[in-house]
Amino acid sequence: MDEGLNRTDKEANRKIMTARKPQLKSWQPELLGLWSFDLPTEEKGSSPRSPAEEVHASAKALPENRPLRSNLMEQVVLESNLFHACKRVVANKGRAGVDGQTVQSLQGWLNDHVAELREDLLKGSYTPSPVLGVQIPKPGGGKRQLGIPTVKDRLVQQAIQQVLEPVLDPTFSESSYGFRRGRSAHDALRAGSAYVEEGYEIVVDLDLEKFFDRVNHDILMSRLARHIEDKALLGLTRRFLQAGMMTSGVCIPREEGTPQGGPLSPLLANLLLDDLDKELERRGHRFCRYADDCNIYVRSEKAGERVLKSVTDYLETKLKLQVNQSKSHAGPVWERKFLGYRILRGGRLTVAPQSIARAKERVRKITRRNRGRSLKSVIGELNTFIRGWVGYFRLAYAKGVTEKLDAWVRRKLRCLKLKHCKRAIGVGRFLRSQGLDHDSAWKLAGSGKGWWRKSLTPQSHRAMGTKWFVEIGFEGFANRYEQAKCI
Repeated sequence: MDEGLNRTDKEANRKIMTARKPQLKSWQPELLGLWSFDLPTEEKGSSPRSPAEEVHASAKALPENRPLRSNLMEQVVLESNLFHACKRVVANKGRAGVDGQTVQSLQGWLNDHVAELREDLLKGSYTPSPVLGVQIPKPGGGKRQLGIPTVKDRLVQQAIQQVLEPVLDPTFSESSYGFRRGRSAHDALRAGSAYVEEGYEIVVDLDLEKFFDRVNHDILMSRLARHIEDKALLGLTRRFLQAGMMTSGVCIPREEGTPQGGPLSPLLANLLLDDLDKELERRGHRFCRYADDCNIYVRSEKAGERVLKSVTDYLETKLKLQVNQSKSHAGPVWERKFLGYRILRGGRLTVAPQSIARAKERVRKITRRNRGRSLKSVIGELNTFIRGWVGYFRLAYAKGVTEKLDAWVRRKLRCLKLKHCKRAIGVGRFLRSQGLDHDSAWKLAGSGKGWWRKSLTPQSHRAMGTKWFVEIGFEGFANRYEQAKCI
C-alpha cells in the first residue's frame, strides 16, 4: 500500500515539475534569461510534500505570481536589452525629435554612453525630453496628433517595451489584435467574418474620439501597477506620459494622453483598453478590437442599440474615454467598414468604398503630370503601392474591383505618356513608333483635345495596349490580386 502511494506521489510530482516551466513564446528569445528563477527545493530529511502542497509551491514560483516584477528596471538596463532596442529604433527609422539627433547616430551614441544611461535609469534621474508635436491628415478628414520623442527617448521606451510586453501581453484578451506580435488586422477580419457567418449580422461600431490624446494618466498607471511593482519603472513610465509637447517652439505640458509616435504607446493603449475587453468577455459578447477600433457583433438591432448605450456608459464612466457619437453606430454589418474592409452577409469580405477612394487618391498623386518624374520611375512607385495594397486586401473578394482600378490606372498612364511627348510632333512620332498608320497618328497628334480626353481615344488604346504595359513593367492590381489569391 505504502509503495503504491509513494509511486503515485512521485508521478504527481513529475507532472507538477513539468507544469512549473514558464511557457515562453518563440518571439521572446531576448528575454529567455530574464525569466529564470529558482524553484523551491526540499530539505534533506523533510517529509515529502503532498501533490496539493506542490501545486501551491509551484504556483508561487511561476513568473505571473512571483514578485519578480519588482526588479524589472534591472532587466531594462541590461546591455543586451538596450542594444537590441537600439537596433529596433534604427530599423524603424523615423525623423529626429526636438534635439535634432538622428537615428543614424544612435548606435554610436549608445556605444559611448551606455554606462551613463544605465546609471541614470537605475538611479531614477533619467528625464525624458519633450516630444515633437506633428499633425498629419486622417483618411476620413481632420488631423491626427503625433508626438515624436527624441531618438534617445525612443531607445529607452523600446527597452521598456521589450521587458513589459512578455509580462502584459499574455494577460490580454484573445479578441484583441492590434499591435501584438503574432496577430494582425487579417486575424481580426477573419474573426469578424466568422461571427457574421454564425448569424451575428448587426455590428456595434465604436469610435473613440481622439483616444490617444485623451488617455487618463492616473487610470493608466493604476492598470500598470496591477502587473508590476517596480516603483522606478512606474515612475519613469509616468514621466514619459507627462513629458511636454513642443509645438511651434512652445512646450505645452501634458496632463492626459499618450501621443502616437513612441514605441511604448501601443502597449499602454492595449493595457488600458484591456479593461473594455474583459468587460465585454464578462458580458459574453462576440467582438474584435484592433487598437481603438472595436466591433461588437449581435443578432438584432434592438440588442445593438442596448449594447452601444451600455458600453458607451462604461467607457465614459470607468475609463474616462470619449465616444464619438456621430461616428459610433449600431446597424447591419454590411453598412459599416472595419479596417478598410466591409463584411457582407454570410461573412464575405470586400473592399470598403472608402478604401477604393483612398487608393485612387494615392494613384493620382503618383501619376501627377507636373511631378517631373520619368515614366519608369512612376511605374516603379505604382508597383510598390499596388503590391502593398493588394497584400493587405488579399482576403477580399475583389476581382471586379481590381479590374476596374486597372482600367482607370492604365488611362492615367496613357495620359501621362502623351503629356511627356509634350508637342504634337512628339505625340505623332510616338504613335507611329507603336505601329499606328500615318493618318490616325497625326490626326490625334493634331487634335485640340486635352491630354485626358486623348488618353481615351482608339488611337491611344491601340498604341498603348496590353503589350505596351507589359513592356513598361506595369504589374497591375488584378494580376497581383490573382497571384496573392493563389498563395
